[in-house]
Amino acid sequence: MNEKLKGFIEEAGWPRVIIGLFLLSLFVAAPFVQVRVDASISDTLVRFGMNGILVLAMVPMIQSGCGLNFGLPLGIIAGLLGAVTSIQLAFTGMLGFLTALAIAIPLAALFGTAYGLLLNRVKGDEMMIATYVGFSSVAFMCMMWLLLPYTSPTMIWGYGGSGLRTTISVEGYWLHILSDFLSVQVGEYFYIPTGMFIFFGFMCFLMWAFLHTKTGTAMTAVGSNPEFARASGIDVNRMRVVSVVLSTVLASIGIIVYQQSFGFVQLYMGPFYMAFPAVAAILLGGASVHKASMVNVVIGTFLFQGILTMTPSVINSLLQTDMSEVIRIVVSNGMILYALTRKVQVKR
Repeated sequence: MNEKLKGFIEEAGWPRVIIGLFLLSLFVAAPFVQVRVDASISDTLVRFGMNGILVLAMVPMIQSGCGLNFGLPLGIIAGLLGAVTSIQLAFTGMLGFLTALAIAIPLAALFGTAYGLLLNRVKGDEMMIATYVGFSSVAFMCMMWLLLPYTSPTMIWGYGGSGLRTTISVEGYWLHILSDFLSVQVGEYFYIPTGMFIFFGFMCFLMWAFLHTKTGTAMTAVGSNPEFARASGIDVNRMRVVSVVLSTVLASIGIIVYQQSFGFVQLYMGPFYMAFPAVAAILLGGASVHKASMVNVVIGTFLFQGILTMTPSVINSLLQTDMSEVIRIVVSNGMILYALTRKVQVKR
């Protein structure tokens, strides 16, 4: 038994074991500080489904050797454009959700192609340039959200008659369109967004299947050993662009899934820091800057979102004070800092 336990710890890694035990201790402590365990588990599951595809978007670029996609906001912006255009067209239900995806995916592919071509010109500094691309695209769109010719009264500023609001509700359009599909409600507090899990699982399967195709294998070969891949006749630059396009498209899909669950489209500075939690989650799941898998995505997303959900609730109840947002910021940034520090260690 000791050998089995030791083998499990070595395979999982001490960081994930410690974080997992910490999360388990929060769930155990919850009833003793009057925090409802069923509601906490439900919140964790919802957050897991909301953020899963955004974390999955990290996989293609890691596999191709482009590193962690700090330019994730570029794909998120494509998703936001799809969402607001769908609302502008007044499409509701599944049609509205699919319209948002249909508009976002081609835009993300276009943005991703330009982004990939740029990264091919700065090999070795991809993550630094990706961060700049993400931040600068958000800043540019802060101007464009005011200038784009959207006219829907549910989206534009009431006093000016033009320019999009900071936060736009999707209620009445496609709120919970995925989450409520085959959902399970037990009592007042426990809720399982089954449809969102099915969609996330389907996207993970598609990514897994792609990585086992000829193109996916070539992309992984480029990330593992670009010189060997080039000698084998693989177009290294093309594979890198394909990975960036895939990552950007997944980000656009992920943010629309996030919005239908969250209930709002957040514009302007909304996408600014969304890359960092996704990066932290996949690193906490066991990925490195050179290799990532679907298991890393699932484990990392659950650990990150579980701790982010449980820590403020338990500590607030323990201290009898409302510091949830402060605690959430401290915990999330602490995990991001830890994950990025771990990334440096792996890189060495």
